[in-house]
Amino acid sequence: MGEVEQRTTAGSRLGVQENAGISTLEHGQKMPTTPTGKLISIKVQMLDDAQEAFEVPQRAPGKVLLDAVCTHLNLVEGDYFGLEYLDHKKIMVWPKHVILKFVVKFFPPDHAQLQEELTRYLFALQVKQDLAQGRLTCNDTSAALLISHIVQSEIGDFDETIDREHLAKNKYIPQQEALEDKIMEFHRNHIGQTPAESDFQLLEIARRLEMYGIRLHPAKDREGTKINLAVAHTGILVFQGHTKINAFNWAKVRKLSFKRKRFLIKLRPDANSSFQDTLEFLMASRDFCKAFWKICVEHHAFFRLFEEPKPKPKPVLFTRGSSFRFSGRTQKQVLDYVKEGGHKKVQFERLERVVFATTIKIICSVYFLRVFLGLMHAHSAQPKPMFLSFCFQRFPTDKAYFIAKEVSTTERTYLKDLEVITSWFQSTVSKEDCMPEALKNLIFSNFEPLHKFPHQLFKGNRAAACPVVSSFVCFLINQLTVHLRKHTEVLVELENGIKNSRKLETLCRDFELQKVCYLPLNTFLLRPLHRLMHYKQIMERLCKHYPPNHVDFRDSKRDLKIQTNTTQSFMLKMENFQKLHELKKDLIGIDNLVIPGREFIRLGSLSKLSGKGLQQRMFFLFNDVLLYTSRGLTASNQFKVHGQLPLYGMMIEESEEEWGVPHCFTLRGQHQSIVVAFVSSTRGGKRDGFSLHFIESPEESTVDQESEDDLNASRTSLERQAPHRGNTTVHVCWHRNTSVSMVDFSIAVENQLSGNLLRKFKNSNGWQKLWVVFTNFCMFFYKSHQDNHPLASLPLLGYSLTIPSESENIHKDYVFKLHFKSHVYYFRAESEYTFERWMEVIRSATSPASRIHVLSHEESHAY
Repeated sequence: MGEVEQRTTAGSRLGVQENAGISTLEHGQKMPTTPTGKLISIKVQMLDDAQEAFEVPQRAPGKVLLDAVCTHLNLVEGDYFGLEYLDHKKIMVWPKHVILKFVVKFFPPDHAQLQEELTRYLFALQVKQDLAQGRLTCNDTSAALLISHIVQSEIGDFDETIDREHLAKNKYIPQQEALEDKIMEFHRNHIGQTPAESDFQLLEIARRLEMYGIRLHPAKDREGTKINLAVAHTGILVFQGHTKINAFNWAKVRKLSFKRKRFLIKLRPDANSSFQDTLEFLMASRDFCKAFWKICVEHHAFFRLFEEPKPKPKPVLFTRGSSFRFSGRTQKQVLDYVKEGGHKKVQFERLERVVFATTIKIICSVYFLRVFLGLMHAHSAQPKPMFLSFCFQRFPTDKAYFIAKEVSTTERTYLKDLEVITSWFQSTVSKEDCMPEALKNLIFSNFEPLHKFPHQLFKGNRAAACPVVSSFVCFLINQLTVHLRKHTEVLVELENGIKNSRKLETLCRDFELQKVCYLPLNTFLLRPLHRLMHYKQIMERLCKHYPPNHVDFRDSKRDLKIQTNTTQSFMLKMENFQKLHELKKDLIGIDNLVIPGREFIRLGSLSKLSGKGLQQRMFFLFNDVLLYTSRGLTASNQFKVHGQLPLYGMMIEESEEEWGVPHCFTLRGQHQSIVVAFVSSTRGGKRDGFSLHFIESPEESTVDQESEDDLNASRTSLERQAPHRGNTTVHVCWHRNTSVSMVDFSIAVENQLSGNLLRKFKNSNGWQKLWVVFTNFCMFFYKSHQDNHPLASLPLLGYSLTIPSESENIHKDYVFKLHFKSHVYYFRAESEYTFERWMEVIRSATSPASRIHVLSHEESHAY
């Protein structure tokens, strides 16, 4: 129980505190209305050391001033922050001479709980301040890594000259000179990282440090040993110097109280003992003891309670103990408020004090830095400061800006995919003596220049040669085309090597089971070619964006024509070759699948009529033969070929009336006939041949007996894959009773996308920020773009793509919904352009290819 409390003036409360973690907010005193009267000006020092003056009524409580600061900052999650004052001389001062500090008051266990980018930015400023003041102690490596993220957010990508000048002018930590080389070494690895991502990484590292968010309060134990007390979200901590020696979890604490300058912790009795332990600590004075007790009460209420505690009724005659109670929203209430959309969401983008070339750093070239600057000056108004010494403004709306940003995000994924070959596969091959030296040199001598090429662009300063986006893309196309001369030979020779060496075949199969190899190995070998196709799409969008009189329009049209002629035929040939070899791994019972002249057309699930009734079978259609298979019951889960029907002379007859089976037809070959049926009748149009039947797969191609739990890769982690990769397109089509054509695969190559999305499950309230890569009809989820392998994947074949209805209470902009049976996922994009792009590429996986080409421009933007 607290000591009997006497009412104190605001001035005395401000004057007694010595620890910088003490809030001056007196939450226990609620005012029904804001007092009126004389206004006084009070200065508040922000987290970036800028000072702002606020006018508040002379008798207003501190919360009025804090609310004014949060409103000024446009800060939604202001409950994590507070105002503090420190007067070392303990001299009473008049409010007009007071400078209060705006600081972080409550440090949550995981910064992912901070929903707003602005909140995370302010937390990052607090970490920066704690480093400079020596409160956040850590080893040299951690300090250098933290500072490298701060530098990345302030000046952008690494440049040795700029880095040295910046570090010479800015001191982030005492004795910084000894760490400068290590700071620059870490900064070199952050190429392409935006300020928001740098803040995220900074907080991710800081929260693991023992002194993160810790404010030490000097005390002594019963033996008179000097110690420090601190309070955190977990409970009360005891430090000796900067080393934690004890911790008292909130669950173990029964009661907190103070008596004069003694701070008392009463612990709950152990399960095996009724003895109640009481710990006693001696602090410098009653005021220090009471202040620390208040901080403990506030932390316990904020992190442990579901809602604000109700004040106790005032006694009639006598008062005993303190009347102080926590007044304000708890963390749970703050999280619920933000997640449920209780505020108006405003998207902002930082403009730092240091000249930052762009918030979107193109990882592949310095050319885009000039491009971005040109776009920003041409299409963005001059920014107006809103608060502090940094400012935010709405995202640019010019489409060329977002096209350039898309190149940036997809380039990150492209480089990661190249590393699968140049780093991971090369490391695996070097450990085993199973690949001929000639083949090894052929593969890695072709891929290493492709991987090094983007980094070499940074070393050369040829930006003036590329003033527009189209010139940049054309330059990349020309450079990639030079390296692709031997690409056909690489893929062919590797497949021949696998065919001739069982040991090499085993090595490649085992490598494909590693988490880093999230796609078939030969798909990674085609990634440079896929990148060219994406550049083609970029050029097409630029041509549609620029008016005919634009300086870039003519160049874009010319470059697009050259690029299309260069890659189209080459692409079709290589994709067919790769698809045949990929299917060869999924099928057993056929030895001559890959033969000259054979072209893959479509694969899909149909029902075949037999003596036992309709049974599910997987069909594979080529230009010369039709295969039908069933999934094996072995550990490999490969598909066993049951029959082959040559297409030469095949007749197709609709036979619903003959067999009494809806939507069935008969395939009559020269030596064999089979009856097959579609699962659903949701198809339109006249059918005049087997290929048309197969191509017009139903939109709602699912069966009732299928369970999402049967599909390992539908929403589970990649760590639980079977020995044979279970999320291949063949297996997804089997489980979801759908089909995919070669046209769909070609469209999928052009519709690859990556970037940050916020994800929410149907029955959850929170939005989780993820780095998402969409490729091969599947969404792969990463915690950040720096991760080497995905955390989980979501195949989208069979899913429906819509926007949430009003009844779903999303109340967010740029949200789309993915739905398959009882499985519902919501995703949120950052802008209208990125929202439309995600809708466009995902629709390519959720809509049949026969419908893709008839979607109008208006339909593609209807959401």
